[in-house]
Amino acid sequence: MSNPQELRYSKEHEWLSGAEDGVSTVGITEHAANALGDVVYVQLPEVGAAVTAGETCGELESTKSVSDLYSPVTGEITEINQDVVDDPALVNTAPFEGGWLFKVRVTDEPKDLLSAAEYAEFSGS
Repeated sequence: MSNPQELRYSKEHEWLSGAEDGVSTVGITEHAANALGDVVYVQLPEVGAAVTAGETCGELESTKSVSDLYSPVTGEITEINQDVVDDPALVNTAPFEGGWLFKVRVTDEPKDLLSAAEYAEFSGS
């Protein structure tokens, strides 16, 4: 399993892209997707909703369990991935590409986000 080097990672197993015009993309890691099992339902925050770093902003349901989705940053949701809502399996098959979850206009970013190497050590992936 390879975590893309250009992303940053939270200890709740979300990834965050670099910002383009202040907007970053968020998804869950391959490690988290594998641990969840087959994702069958995704509940994402509404466009325009405020999210806070480290707080719940959605839910992922799999054949194994239900897991909270946490925002890795504070900001406002600018877009959700409707493809993932329509086909939750994308979270498992393409967690770093088509399986992204939402985009957020970042107003505050925690200092404890991890590099790919730090996340690999933290998660054992």
